[in-house]
Amino acid sequence: MSIVTEFNDYRARMNERILAGKNKTIQKIYNADTTAYQEGALDAKTKELLGLVASMVLRCDDCIRYHVQECHVLGVTETELMEVMGIANLVGGTIVIPHTRRAVEFWDALQAESK
Repeated sequence: MSIVTEFNDYRARMNERILAGKNKTIQKIYNADTTAYQEGALDAKTKELLGLVASMVLRCDDCIRYHVQECHVLGVTETELMEVMGIANLVGGTIVIPHTRRAVEFWDALQAESK
């Protein structure tokens, strides 16, 4: 099983499990997260790139994978991705380097699966 499939299957399964609890606070947070990345004054691509930088600085690998995948879907180029990762490493410091490695590994898996 690829790292992309494993990530997506786990995420879908656990989101379904969590939302089945019908907790209003969690439902509102999930909804806010979804709507925040929709087109607005900023386009969806820009918002996903911003989400990626924030996730890298916060060192959340699940969030990083999610935003890398969304960037891939929205047509972000590898050059754009690397520039954004450069900003994340500048802001977050060298502790972000391991997360950059895993992000690039996930990007490569997405690229391989889309061929």
